[in-house]
Amino acid sequence: MSTNNTPNWGGPGIGHRIEEAVELIEMELRHAIAYVNDAVIPQVRRESISAMRTAADTLRTLADRFEQRNSSPSGPRSARTEDNPPKTSGEPRS
Repeated sequence: MSTNNTPNWGGPGIGHRIEEAVELIEMELRHAIAYVNDAVIPQVRRESISAMRTAADTLRTLADRFEQRNSSPSGPRSARTEDNPPKTSGEPRS
């Protein structure tokens, strides 16, 4: 009875097959890294810049509204005291 139990029996050895698999994985990984660097990162940067500009515009508008509210005449606000709190109608103030 003679059986061959050597690693090369029946074709290439398991070590060679593992090396080939590792090479394929490394190649795919290089392609994935190139895609992320060439396509994903630039798109994320563009969208981040756009979002920051939108946020800056919104904050600028809000600051302008605060500034206008503080520079407006006191008017009915001066009548408010601890005994006479402001009336709330449930509607947002403008």
